[in-house]
Amino acid sequence: MKILIAEDDSLLRSLLEEQLTAWGYDVVASRDGGEAWQILQSKDAPKLAILDWMMPEMDGVSICHKVRAELPEPYTYIILLTAQQRDEDLIAGMEAGADDYISKPFKHNELKVRLRAGRRIIELQNELLAAREILRQKASHDALTRAWNHEEILRILHQELARAEREGEYVGVIMADLDHFKQVNDTYGHMAGDAVLHAVAQRMQSLIRPYDYVGRYGGEEFMVVLPECCQECASAFAERIRQSVCGQCVDTSEGQIPITMSLGVAASDRVGGWNAQDLVKAADTSLYQAKKNGRNRVEVAVSTAVLAPND
Repeated sequence: MKILIAEDDSLLRSLLEEQLTAWGYDVVASRDGGEAWQILQSKDAPKLAILDWMMPEMDGVSICHKVRAELPEPYTYIILLTAQQRDEDLIAGMEAGADDYISKPFKHNELKVRLRAGRRIIELQNELLAAREILRQKASHDALTRAWNHEEILRILHQELARAEREGEYVGVIMADLDHFKQVNDTYGHMAGDAVLHAVAQRMQSLIRPYDYVGRYGGEEFMVVLPECCQECASAFAERIRQSVCGQCVDTSEGQIPITMSLGVAASDRVGGWNAQDLVKAADTSLYQAKKNGRNRVEVAVSTAVLAPND
C-alpha cells in the first residue's frame, strides 16, 4: 500500500522511509506541507499519510483541515507525528481531521500497530465504495444489456436538454427497435433473444462518442441521446447504427440469428423550448413511420405531432 511521509527533518524522514519500505509500504516522501498537499491532490494519491505537526509552508493540522474539506473520497487515513504533549493540542489535531497521532520519539512497534489499524480502515472503505458502485450500477443500468435503464436514460435526456438550452446547442434523440423480435423469441427461445439484445446493445455502445448515451427504453426498444448533435448528424448516426446492427448475424447458442432494426430520429434546435416528452414523441413517431415504410430503415421527424403509437 502506498503511504505518504511529510517530514522536514531529513534524518527522521530517511529513517521513516527505510522502516516503512522494510514493512512493505510503497513510500512517497515530502519535505514540507505544501509538497505534501500537492501529493495528496494527485491522481492515485496515497491513502495513508504520516504528517509532521510542524512543517514549513503548511503544518500537519492545516493539511488535515484541507483534506477533510476538499478530498472527502476516497478516504485518507492520517497519523500526526508530533512533539506536542498538551491535551488541548492533541484534541485540536484530532478535531482537525487526524485519525491518530504518535508522539516523538516514537517506538517502531507502536507505529506498526497504528498503521495496521489505518490499513484496515482504508480496506474497509474500499470495500464500501465498491459495494456502493455495484448498487449504483444496478440502480441506473439495465441488468441484461448494461445500457442505461428506462428511468436513467430519460433523466439524462432532461439533463442534456437543460444544458443545451443554456448553451444554445442541439440534442439528438434516436428511438431504435428490433424488427420482428417476437419471432426471434418464438423461434430460438428467450435465452437466444436475450443474447441478441445484449449483442445489439454492445454494437450500439461501440459506435457512440464518450459523451453520448444508450439506454434500453423497454423490451427490444433502445433510446440514444446525442448531445450537440443536430437532426442531420443524428440521422447519419442512426444509419451507422442500423448498418452495424444489421450487418452481421448474432452468434448465439442456438446458431446465427439475422436481425434488422428500425430507427426514428428527432432533434431539438438551438432556439430551445423543447421538452423531453415532445422529443421522445417525435422520435417515436419517426420510428413508427420506419416500421410502416417497410422496417430496417431510418426515418426523421418532420414535427412533434404524434402520428400513431409505435407497433
